Amino acid sequence: MNQSAKKQISVKALVYIAVLGAMSAVLMVFKFPLPFAPPFMTVDIGDVGVMVSGFAFGPLAGVVTALVKILINLLINGTTTGGVGELSNFIISSTFVIIASLIYRRNKTKKNAILGLALGVLAYTAIACLSNYFVIFPLYGIDIKEFAKEFAAVNSLVSNSITFILFSIVPFNLVKGFLTSLVTIILYKPLSRFMKSNI
Repeated sequence: MNQSAKKQISVKALVYIAVLGAMSAVLMVFKFPLPFAPPFMTVDIGDVGVMVSGFAFGPLAGVVTALVKILINLLINGTTTGGVGELSNFIISSTFVIIASLIYRRNKTKKNAILGLALGVLAYTAIACLSNYFVIFPLYGIDIKEFAKEFAAVNSLVSNSITFILFSIVPFNLVKGFLTSLVTIILYKPLSRFMKSNI
């Protein structure tokens, strides 16, 4: 393959990364809360485009797609968190796509895709718990211990900061990760075939 052909492939890949980032930003608009989590935490499947990009072009492409998603979302909706929520979203999305795509690219089978997504969800759930406890809530100016006590009225399983993490943050991220993974599995092959036929 000559240098011109390689450059053309690279340019087309960048275009797809941008398109997938835009798709992810649009999907972020469609969100809903969960009854056991705080109302400011909403579920969306915005990482579907990020995961498709990571599976198709590799972990670095997935991370770039996550960044594109965040930047486009900022342009469309602005920020209500001073960038804190966006930073958290980028860190979690990047963790998800790096783990999942590294495992998938070792052997590109459906079984490996599912394994990668499952381990990616577990990894980003762990990161989300740590970031919420040590970074996100403090940056919001929220005392997580006091918030957990108040939140007990909403979720009876919550009584302190640890149970808040275990019975609110953890299941929230598992549900979000499961929905994202399910849609990714459904859409990846058709999108992958289309992208390969046009690269």
